[in-house]
Amino acid sequence: MNIVVIDGHALNPGDLSWKPLEKLGDCTIYPRTPPEAIVERCRLADAVVTNKVPFDADCLAQLPQLRYLGVTATGYNIVDVAAARARGITVTNVPAYSTASVAQAVFAHLFNLTLNTEHHAQTVESGRWSQCPDFCYWDRPLVEVAGLTMGIVGLGRIGRAVARAAAAFEMNVLAHNRSPVADPPDGTRMTPLDELLATSDVVTLHCPLTPETRNLIDARRLKLMKPTAYLINVSRGGLVDENALAEALNAGHLAGAGFDVLSVEPPPADHPLLSAARCRITPHIAWCTVAARQRLLDQAVENLRAFLAGRPINAVS
Repeated sequence: MNIVVIDGHALNPGDLSWKPLEKLGDCTIYPRTPPEAIVERCRLADAVVTNKVPFDADCLAQLPQLRYLGVTATGYNIVDVAAARARGITVTNVPAYSTASVAQAVFAHLFNLTLNTEHHAQTVESGRWSQCPDFCYWDRPLVEVAGLTMGIVGLGRIGRAVARAAAAFEMNVLAHNRSPVADPPDGTRMTPLDELLATSDVVTLHCPLTPETRNLIDARRLKLMKPTAYLINVSRGGLVDENALAEALNAGHLAGAGFDVLSVEPPPADHPLLSAARCRITPHIAWCTVAARQRLLDQAVENLRAFLAGRPINAVS
């Protein structure tokens, strides 16, 4: 079995072990692969493991030996699954490995926005507390989340984890889902999207990016939100009209935004949200705690092992 890891650095920059995967065959690991090198590096591969390197129909047609394509992520839109199926290539993904970590990131952004944690820590580092005549100070509003309303758009695994955590912080919880939900978490009330946006103090997005959800939060829907509300997106960048959000933030129509994802990653230097008022952006790291990446790697190995045993799991083709 000739195994190629085409962009291993994304999953494992060096703090995890590849040994379990290497035990399954002759394994070549590339930290990164430019588009022009994909076919050459995978030409003799029986199995390829990819995180973000795409495999379209043209690419797959040039890899006649390929029989397995393991995506080290939950989303697998980087692979032309129909083309893979037509060529007899099994494609797998890894669902649910990062639920706890992504839910945690929601509250990291929320607490940074409501307590201005980053800002106040920076003022201490610059020496302001040492020079302060009082035992404490704050120069931005400090907002308590207990009693606020959390609006969750998308009530899948991560949305449910966020709902449970919000309830633990004594927040009121609303949720909207594109399909009916029979068993929402205790204390969670399902509501239409526009009502959720107009009512919530915090809106957090947890839905897939599809043609129907692209720019789901557009200028019209941003205007529905309270000027004291926060928008958090650790899901997919394309869910939000980023130009409209930048305009809303700069005009003071929202209290703040916390994003871990953007529509273009890495973003261009002139991306409108990079300079928008009260917008805090992290570089798509909600998924990549050590624990989550270890689960991801472990499951990726199990997916390939199951395929080799003739009993594929987590197959999407």
